[in-house]
Amino acid sequence: MKIPFSYIFRNLWTRKLTTILTAAGMGLVVFVFSAVLMLDAGLKKTMVGTGSLDNVLAIRTGSETEIQSGITRDQAGLLGAMPQVARSKSGDPMVSKESLVLISLTKSGQEKGSNVVARGVSPMGITLRPQVKLIEGRMFRPGSSELVVGRNINREFNGAEIGQSLRFAQRDWVIVGVFDGGGSAFDSEIWGDVEQLMQAFRRLNYSSVIMQLAQQDSFESLLKEIAAEVRLTLDVKREQIFYEDQSRALSTFISILGNVLTVIFSIGAIIGAAITMYSSVAMRTAEIGTLRALGFRRPSILVAFLGESLLLGLVGGLAGLFFASFLQAITISTLNFQSFSQLAFSFTLTPKIVVQTLVFSMFMGFVGGFLPAMRAARMKIVDSLRAA
Repeated sequence: MKIPFSYIFRNLWTRKLTTILTAAGMGLVVFVFSAVLMLDAGLKKTMVGTGSLDNVLAIRTGSETEIQSGITRDQAGLLGAMPQVARSKSGDPMVSKESLVLISLTKSGQEKGSNVVARGVSPMGITLRPQVKLIEGRMFRPGSSELVVGRNINREFNGAEIGQSLRFAQRDWVIVGVFDGGGSAFDSEIWGDVEQLMQAFRRLNYSSVIMQLAQQDSFESLLKEIAAEVRLTLDVKREQIFYEDQSRALSTFISILGNVLTVIFSIGAIIGAAITMYSSVAMRTAEIGTLRALGFRRPSILVAFLGESLLLGLVGGLAGLFFASFLQAITISTLNFQSFSQLAFSFTLTPKIVVQTLVFSMFMGFVGGFLPAMRAARMKIVDSLRAA
């Protein structure tokens, strides 16, 4: 005979306080676990959303970031002439020659400056990033000392509002617009005219070159063409892959730190669940004997007690996930380990994280309840009834 689920539920409901405390402990662990997964997912979403599979990004061989890279004007011209590069309606190559520099800005309420990426872009660079939308003001004029700022920069930093000026590279730069990068890393950047930025910082070479492929399957032939040209000592990647690689160091750090905390907390939660279930077994010795005398077999007893522990884990998992879901309203800003600049991103809850979190909570319930359930199942009828 099988013990009905209602019996399992009633036993947990009878011990309300113990059930709530045990589930709360598991819920705390699940909250931490899901928060780590959401933070990592938010980072990857921000970085991957920065690039497009239609675009290709070129940097100097041996460079890991755009800031470390240097591409000469001749090399940029050769890239634009590649047959695999798309052309606009006017016949111009869809190529953006870009320059990246770090400037220091102060956040609202702080005195210490933070590094921010200032990106010089060509007019074609805006066309190549359809996810970037102007939400306030206007776009900067080519050849001018005008800037547009990402929405995170506009919200978090002093002097980053339309009409205000930023002073760097011995020049005043006027902010004329605010753009939305569609949740990408561009939201944490400042954009201006590439030639003006290079002139102000006395740069002779570009940092990177962005190209749109005429056809997506022409990437391999572009790589071969570049490799065959001795003057092009460049590394070329799909833009989305490049920015995904840029997030790897920070993603690894978040995962390791979060997993360590989760393991520490989960050990405590599992021990708490085990104590709760052992206590339940000790208090219900006579009840277990009665169930055996009524014809319920050992496997049914095992399943019943293990079911209680799994249900505790599920309740704790749902509670932890519920409270973790509110983290999606929070945007955090941290240091990008690759560019050493500020990067803002949000917690992101995905269906995959929901499944992983609930499986993890059920696993804690299983581990915490298995040994007490085994003890209950192995009790002999006579000994159980005599103990009553």
